Amino acid sequence: METIVLDIGETLVRDDRHWASWADWLGVPPHTLGALVGAAVAQGREATDALRILRPGMDVEEACRARAAAGRGEHLDESDLYQDVRPALGELRAAGVRVVVAGDGSVRAGELLRALDLPADLVVTSDEWGVRKPDPEFFARVAEASGAAPEATLYVGDHPADDLFPAAAAGLRTAHLRRGPYGHWWADHPDVVETADFRIDALTELVGLVGAVGVKQAAVSAASDGSPPSDASPDGTTEVVRRGVLRSVRRGD
Repeated sequence: METIVLDIGETLVRDDRHWASWADWLGVPPHTLGALVGAAVAQGREATDALRILRPGMDVEEACRARAAAGRGEHLDESDLYQDVRPALGELRAAGVRVVVAGDGSVRAGELLRALDLPADLVVTSDEWGVRKPDPEFFARVAEASGAAPEATLYVGDHPADDLFPAAAAGLRTAHLRRGPYGHWWADHPDVVETADFRIDALTELVGLVGAVGVKQAAVSAASDGSPPSDASPDGTTEVVRRGVLRSVRRGD
């Protein structure tokens, strides 16, 4: 694995401050908005639909601009990062892996993330690229930023429909992260299980995957040319990697 590309929200950055600030802006208790976000996730809907339930017909982008004008726009600091972010990214770079952060976010979010000086080779947001997930063009940009072949690039994210499925459709390897509402709720969905090359519970697990992938690739190559596979798992059984077949891009069934 030459390059690992990571999503932003609920992969690197906790979203609790984000939703708490929206609750404050709308004048509702945080637990009310949190419950509605959870309901949207469980139904396979966009999390921002929770805002529209509270304010029917709400233009979320316009509301974002109003919040910024009122001095209550985006904020991001070290406390918003998950605790495994710096250790995992640092170890990946030390192992010679190119680390890219690329996910949905505003231009301001990109500036705030870069100000944190993460151990990454590139930090970029969708608004800076002018295209948002799950648009195939976003993942074409990911492949370009990777600097490696698609099969040597791993995209890591929590959201099946926005991260996992379109990344796999673009030919990238994928790791589904059981983190945040989407990551936990949909982790065991058959399409997620079948599509993800890897399923992880923490970013620190990525470090161990770097070496393991090379061994698995050797097994696949050996199997394809008729040679006996050379790698074996600790219990003595041969391990063969199989790409998941993307059966559907579904949000809620």
